[in-house]
Amino acid sequence: MTTGKQELPNRWAIVAAAILMQIALGAVYGWSVFVNPLMEQYGWSRSEVTLAFTLAILFLGFGTILGGLLQDRKGPRLVATIAGIFYGLSYILTALATSLPVLYLTYGVIGGVAMGMGYIVPVAVLVKWFPDKRGLITGLAVCGYGAGALLMSPIAAWMIETYGLSATFALLGVAYLIMVTGAAQFYRNPPEGWSPPGWTPTEKQMESRAARDFGVREALRTRQFWMLFFMLFLNVSAGIMIISQASPMGQEIINLDAVESAALVVGIISLFNAFGRIFWAAVSDWIGRRGVFIIMFLLQALLFLFLPNLNTVGLFVATTALIALCYGGGFGTMPSFCADYFGTKNVGGIYGWMLLAWGLAAVPSPLMIARIRELTGTYTIALYVIAAVMAAAVILPRIVRPPRKAEESSPPTSRDSGSSIGAPR
Repeated sequence: MTTGKQELPNRWAIVAAAILMQIALGAVYGWSVFVNPLMEQYGWSRSEVTLAFTLAILFLGFGTILGGLLQDRKGPRLVATIAGIFYGLSYILTALATSLPVLYLTYGVIGGVAMGMGYIVPVAVLVKWFPDKRGLITGLAVCGYGAGALLMSPIAAWMIETYGLSATFALLGVAYLIMVTGAAQFYRNPPEGWSPPGWTPTEKQMESRAARDFGVREALRTRQFWMLFFMLFLNVSAGIMIISQASPMGQEIINLDAVESAALVVGIISLFNAFGRIFWAAVSDWIGRRGVFIIMFLLQALLFLFLPNLNTVGLFVATTALIALCYGGGFGTMPSFCADYFGTKNVGGIYGWMLLAWGLAAVPSPLMIARIRELTGTYTIALYVIAAVMAAAVILPRIVRPPRKAEESSPPTSRDSGSSIGAPR
């Protein structure tokens, strides 16, 4: 149904603001630009510097929970504004960091939490504004995040050469603060019960969606939530293993030199990570979210199986690009999957908890593939293990279904509704 004479914002302007905001937040994947300058300036080791990035991704998971719950309660504009302020400050304070504990606090903890708070807001807002294009629009909402490193890394590298390391952190902090807080001012939830004029859900859409909105705690008590959580965890684990080891893997498998592997493979991965968020999300509107995850898991099982046996640069780049496509596809498709199964009213809090899978997968999976490589002297066994895991993962999207009608028959209590009480528009 549509609302009366209330003037509503242009929902596509919110999409544009979301993409701009996610480009700033996604710059975290360009951390490698800062690694060597930090090592040279302060004498830190590579593993010590890399830990700052690991902490940022880990605390991003906790930030999505906080941001999701707060935006359901306080509204998206306020939460995104707070996220932008602290995200910008994290870079500005990192410019002053001359010790590892301060670096870990400013970039890792403060930056990670702020990044997570900001990431969840546009996703939660846009699924409410676009029930007719739920998959495509969530893909657009997060594609900027995947493209952030591709766009911002060259700029950061040039700035380090021109202005120095500390000044670069400070200037980027100011720029990101303006970008994120500026985009935040466009966010607003639609009125209760709003839908695009003239649109009605198809029978297929009705079958794949929950009959009502779930509360946060209520959703966490369903097996469907944890099945989706584990699907995202496995998809992230597979992709982040390749992202973390693409350069040395290219050197081992097809004898790429370090410069080639860094410039070619890493750049292609960033591009396909961003494109996959839109591509698979749009496909999910056509064949369904379950169908997309079945295809992505099967495709990755085959890609990881063939990867150790490739012998040309073209095949290696194409294979890693397709894995990155699936990695991004998980982030593009899962917000809609979550909204389909649990409704949109409290999707910020629910999907915020689900994104904890991202932070949890980012820590052990790169360490696992590196450790297997050390023990066996080759990536082959590790890649075969991942292929087997991806093949087994297919069972999850095949058996998951929306919560049963019987489970949806009684409305949630005020306690179950969690952060939805008094949520401002």
